[in-house]
Amino acid sequence: MKELHRLSISELSPLLSQRQVSPVEVTESLLHRIAALNEEINAYITVDEAGALAQAKLAEARLGKGEAGPLTGIPLAIKDLLATCGLRTTCGSRILENYLPPYDATVCARLREEGAVILGKVNMDEFAMGSSTENSAFGPSRNPWNRECITGGSSGGSAAAVAADLCLASLGSDTGGSIRQPASHCGVVGLKPTYGRVSRYGLVAYASSLDQIGPIAKEVRDAALLMNAIAGYDNKDSTSAPVPAPDYLETLGRDIKGLKVGVPKEYFGQGLNADVETAVKNALLTLEGLGAEMVEVSLPHTEYAVAAYYVIAPAEASSNLARYDGVKYGLRVPGANLLEMYANTRTQGFGPEVRRRVMLGTYALSAGYYDAYYRKASQVRTLIRRDFEAAFEKCAVLAAPVAPTPAPRLGEMVADPLTMYLSDIFTISVNLAGIPAVSVPCGFSREDLPIGLQILGPPFGEPVILQAAHAFEQATDFHRRKPQWCEGKS
Repeated sequence: MKELHRLSISELSPLLSQRQVSPVEVTESLLHRIAALNEEINAYITVDEAGALAQAKLAEARLGKGEAGPLTGIPLAIKDLLATCGLRTTCGSRILENYLPPYDATVCARLREEGAVILGKVNMDEFAMGSSTENSAFGPSRNPWNRECITGGSSGGSAAAVAADLCLASLGSDTGGSIRQPASHCGVVGLKPTYGRVSRYGLVAYASSLDQIGPIAKEVRDAALLMNAIAGYDNKDSTSAPVPAPDYLETLGRDIKGLKVGVPKEYFGQGLNADVETAVKNALLTLEGLGAEMVEVSLPHTEYAVAAYYVIAPAEASSNLARYDGVKYGLRVPGANLLEMYANTRTQGFGPEVRRRVMLGTYALSAGYYDAYYRKASQVRTLIRRDFEAAFEKCAVLAAPVAPTPAPRLGEMVADPLTMYLSDIFTISVNLAGIPAVSVPCGFSREDLPIGLQILGPPFGEPVILQAAHAFEQATDFHRRKPQWCEGKS
């Protein structure tokens, strides 16, 4: 048997249900590994050792009563912007450094109902604003494939924890690529569901019309298992779609012969790293070899996506983050009067990137500029959505790169926000259109850094993108490779 921490959910679940291993044994194995490795990659902000062991004992009791599901006893990590009752939720920010939510986010409640074990909260860019996890107030996470490189962001701790076997899977959130890009950089699977498919209740909002929660996992089947647990309507979330959730395992294993795969010409051009282009084009050949039919499509408004996103997202952030004022909860820095207290709290509580985006958003929404910026960006968003609608009339899914380069080195983009913003060029459009997309490992750079293939689908098209991703995954072995640094470490 493999070491317990190296197993996927699909491998471990039957061992638990057959009582070959116990949830406590598995949880202790993961906690031991976190203690040994986390200091070097900084994936976790908070480890809940006592809580995790208590949950593991409850899972063991459920297994003894024959009440087990596929996630019972499975140790998971949660991005640190999802509310966990009584467990610190910081959003990677000093302003919420000691915040203890009085309730669980719907997704966390659903995982607990399934008997999953929450190991702790993982690192992220502050309030999910960033593409490298270098904006965390608790220091950057480091890529397990090369600890001098970024993990991607903002769900960098989630992806690093899965890649380094510090959990069996994790939940992240994706506002402009924050699940898919770190999954690509860390060589794991990351699924951004359709907007409204997964409840956002209990998610600390960045940009409410763009944020979506999804799984980061070791393999496609594990992502589908997590989707079975977390997807579905929630009356606590006004943006939750009243659309029945299917069994996401159902399409896995079906062949993709005759499946039309659109290749957007705008995603292959200037700025695309040669190693990424080679890996993705080889992945398209693999899909073709499995019987898929390649179709060239155009998404003509792609070039405007970054500009539109960085008006809409900061505008929504400026509104959402107005609540952190030192009055209601979180950090309070005293001042001579109320306005000075506000200014001191927000200046000391927020990092530079959060302050930058709040100011950008406030400016875009201010009198005299709303029409010039926010309204125009919203119109561009509509054009981008229509581009996808036209493309999906010609094909079932789209296939493209996730990021223009493999993981850059730490510090390369921190001083140049525009370069960091442009690193999301291939992922942002998905959020603006509200459609689902998955990143699956498809190769490695010459520096042995992972590269991801992005498969995009129409609204509520998770079953078909999971089908295509699973078919590709089973025809290759990229997802089975592990970072050499982690090998042999307990």
